[in-house]
Amino acid sequence: MRLTGKERVLTALLGITAASGLTTLILILVEATNVLLPTATKFGVVLDAGSSHTSLFVYRWPADKENDTGVVSQALACRVQGPGISSFASDPAQAGESLQGCLQEALAAVPAAQHSGTPVFLGATAGMRLLSQKNSSQAAGIFAAVAQALGRAPLNFRGAELLPGRDEGAFGWITINYVLGLLVKCSFSGEWIRPPEGTLVGALDMGGASTQITFVPGGPVQDESSQATFRLYGFQHGVYTHSHLCFGRDQALSRLLARLVQSSPSSLVRHPCYHSGYRDTLSLARLFESPCVQGTAPPHLPPNLTVEGTGNPSACVAAIRELFNFSRCEGQGDCAFNGVYQPPVRGQFYAFSSFYYTFHFLNLTSGQPLATANATVWEFCQKTWRQVEELSAGQDSRLSNYCASGLYILTLLVDGYGFSEHTWPSIEFRKQAGGTDIGWTLGYMLNLTNMIPAEAPAQWRAQSYGIWVAGVTFVVLTLGAILAAAAALLLWPRD
Repeated sequence: MRLTGKERVLTALLGITAASGLTTLILILVEATNVLLPTATKFGVVLDAGSSHTSLFVYRWPADKENDTGVVSQALACRVQGPGISSFASDPAQAGESLQGCLQEALAAVPAAQHSGTPVFLGATAGMRLLSQKNSSQAAGIFAAVAQALGRAPLNFRGAELLPGRDEGAFGWITINYVLGLLVKCSFSGEWIRPPEGTLVGALDMGGASTQITFVPGGPVQDESSQATFRLYGFQHGVYTHSHLCFGRDQALSRLLARLVQSSPSSLVRHPCYHSGYRDTLSLARLFESPCVQGTAPPHLPPNLTVEGTGNPSACVAAIRELFNFSRCEGQGDCAFNGVYQPPVRGQFYAFSSFYYTFHFLNLTSGQPLATANATVWEFCQKTWRQVEELSAGQDSRLSNYCASGLYILTLLVDGYGFSEHTWPSIEFRKQAGGTDIGWTLGYMLNLTNMIPAEAPAQWRAQSYGIWVAGVTFVVLTLGAILAAAAALLLWPRD
């Protein structure tokens, strides 16, 4: 039985449809491979409640992590307007309200769908440590207020608490070594690898109320209270760390001024660390309210005193050395000052926070030798107050304190921590590294990622580009054959 023309055309079109359809199916099933889709991004928020101000940081990392630790980057840095939360002792509610501006910026930086899964933590440092010593109920009121403010945000609030000094130093050490790529780094092949042993650097941090030193010593740490251990990227780390409370820049200078006031026979206090020609009036009661200041105000002095600068760096250094008790370390090899255990400094160091800001103002962050640093600070201290104001146009609120701060830092690093002319070049003064602010918050976030479960990357079926083009071609051919068959069936004239 012979087929009609219409039937022959339909048979051919159906044959083409079946062949191209079968070919497309084979290409999809045989050549398809499993591929990993880009991993989701997780976020975390950390607030650093320091003695002079509070800063908020938003961090992000791939959800699959690397050896149980997130590869974290900084997504946002926001400085809270106003002073540190410890200054709101008489009005705790304002401590919580002061955070709202930066908190809104953080909410905008994190996708709304991820708000509920984003941890937020506030760590208070030396300013609140001092307030806790002075008035524990006031400190508790401030923590309650900031916890309430952060708890109202649509984030996963993890707590607002006092950060131990040892943790502050250890997390700062983690931060600097991480941003320098010394804990883990990406190879040319895209693999995360651990850098060679012996490349880790030490951390020198100075806030308003405390200062921290952290490094890997040459041998075992003999004092367990000065040792911190943690696991990052599958490796165990142990460091020496110590936080010296009351030896931050602001508290050290307050202690210095208080000692000068106590030894002054009149209401005119002559200050060797202030430039000649400088005069200011200070409140006696406010000066002696800090727990760091020993003793009480002399009863014969009026409520307000006049401070006059003499611009004498030699006398300034002598007065600064009185803040330290070096005699308690005499005859001891592993000792810094005030009888505090410290192994000899070892390796490279990064100095940040007030170390950096002071030496940046003095143009001493370019690796100058110790002798040059000393000479520069002494020369600056001997300038008159008029000369100093002309140099900076009077725009810096801390202008009067840079002489005292510079000499204090030199005394702390050399006489206190034990840096010498030979080891001084190992110190680098930096504010940032790799575009990231240096401080304890990033180190805390890295450590926290160890406790946040990882998520495996999603999988999908995919083809190579050539196979994909061939598959699309056969799909189009199949659809075309089907449409042609339908047209022939409907439009072909009946025999």
